This record gives sequence, structure tokens and C-alpha cells, in this order.
Amino acid sequence: MIQTWHLDLVSATVIVLLASAYAWCYRHTRKGGERPVQPAQVGCFGVGIVLWALATLSAIGAYAYVLFWMRALQVLLLLYVVPFFLAQAKPVTVVRDALGPAGRDRIDRLLTTRLARVLAHPLTTSLAMLATPWLLYLTPWYTAALEFEWIGAPTRILLVAIGFGYFYARLQADPVPRKYSQLISLLITVAETLGDGLLGLVIWQGSLIAAAYYSGLHRSWGPDQRLDQTIGAGVLWILGDVVGLPFVLLLMRALSRDEKARAVQVDAELDTAEAAEGEGAAPSGLWWENDPQLRERFHRG
Repeated sequence: MIQTWHLDLVSATVIVLLASAYAWCYRHTRKGGERPVQPAQVGCFGVGIVLWALATLSAIGAYAYVLFWMRALQVLLLLYVVPFFLAQAKPVTVVRDALGPAGRDRIDRLLTTRLARVLAHPLTTSLAMLATPWLLYLTPWYTAALEFEWIGAPTRILLVAIGFGYFYARLQADPVPRKYSQLISLLITVAETLGDGLLGLVIWQGSLIAAAYYSGLHRSWGPDQRLDQTIGAGVLWILGDVVGLPFVLLLMRALSRDEKARAVQVDAELDTAEAAEGEGAAPSGLWWENDPQLRERFHRG
């Protein structure tokens, strides 16, 4: 099983193109003496590409057509794990710096458009991330993606695209149309956890998904359909929560960093206000000495 490989031409082509483009942009910025990203972030891109290849070209890609739980693992990798590492690599920053001043201006103008603000809004990307698994598993989309490659291939690419948009808007490591407080992201994460858990329960306790398709395979090995789907529900629910822990930790660290920066800004504003009040403060002395009528009465003028 480990030595099994699956030929996915569409995924392989997209992987090669994206890896080549990122490598070219990174080399171009390095030649210019700039360091838009750190080596660790470049390593994240490499990890994301390798996981993408494993999810589509290895045994996972092959057995995703046979076992429900293997398909669930592929969906989890493409929708959540791979985009997480790609977003950590700051690809927008790399491309932006590689294009020079003119290219940077075009990207900056694009990010200021209304469409970009809507598409990259944390709520928009989170709704897409939450709705996609429900639509995939509880509609004919799931079976169609297994039976027809012209549906399955774009579906795999779409999962990565939706996941990347989600982490791009939430992590805000790259330039975004508008920055939002990470507290909002943490609140959204709580709601998403509840939604993912509910989907896991539905898949676990609900009716068999794509029962006719899996029955038609006449598989005589491995778990039966019910156990297979139960394992798949556990992969989506439990394993999904486990791989989501690094994301939550990053959000908490970003929130702490934002709070510290906000505290510094507030302190600076208070210092400025105190300095301004000090310049226009009343003369020192007893309170009645600063009153004109009392000062004149007591001949203090």
C-alpha cells in the first residue's frame, strides 16, 4: 500500500507550476538583496507542496477512490493542512516583492478593491471553509467527484484554494485588504469547532454516503461500509481538531502580539496627552491663589 502511487495529472501540473513560480519569485527577491520571508517560511511552502503531492499522488490519492476514511484523510489534508503551510510561506509577499515597484503597486491597488475586501474578509472565508465539507459530503457532489474525473480534479484544487483563502484571511501573515483583530478569529474558531463536530456526528450516525458507489466496487478486504464511514468521521472530527491546534496557538500568539502593540500605542497617546496638559496647566499654588477674585481680595495679585 505504501508503494502505491496514483497519477493525478491535474494536481501534479498545478503543484509543479506553483512550486516553480514560488521558487522563481524567491530567487528573484534574493538577487535584489531583499528578504521578504525567512528560510523557515520557505520551508513551510516546501512542506505544503510535499503534503499536497502525498495527498493526491501517493497511496492516499489511490485509495481515496476505494475507502471512505482514506478520502476523508485526503479532504482533511487538502482543505486544512496543505493550505495552512502554504499560507505560512507568505506567497503574496514573495510575489509582491519579486514584481518590483510597478508590480507591488498593482497588487496594492488590487487589495484595496471592494471585491478583495469581501473575498478576503474572515467571515467570508470562514463560511466557505465551514460550508464546503457539508456540501461535499451531504450532496451528490461527493459521489460525482469519485465517478467523474472532470469533477474530481477541480474539486481537489478547489479544496486547496478555499483552505488557502481561509488561512490567508485569518493568519494575516501576508498583506491583506484590511487587518482584523485576532480576537475575532478566535471567536470564529470556536463556532467552527462546533460545526465540524456536528458534521462528524452526522457522518458517524447518519446514513451511508455514496453507498451505491462503494457497493459497486465489490471490495472484499478492509472494513465494511459502516465501519469505514465511522473511521472517516473520526478522521474529520478528531484528527481535524488535532491538526487545528497549531493554528489556534498561532492565533493566540498573534492576539498577544496585537495586544502588546495596542498597549504601547495607548501608552504613547497617554504620554502625549499628559505632555500637552502639562504645557497648558495652571500655575502651581493653593487653589484660592489661582482664583482672580480671591487673589485680589487677599492682595495676592
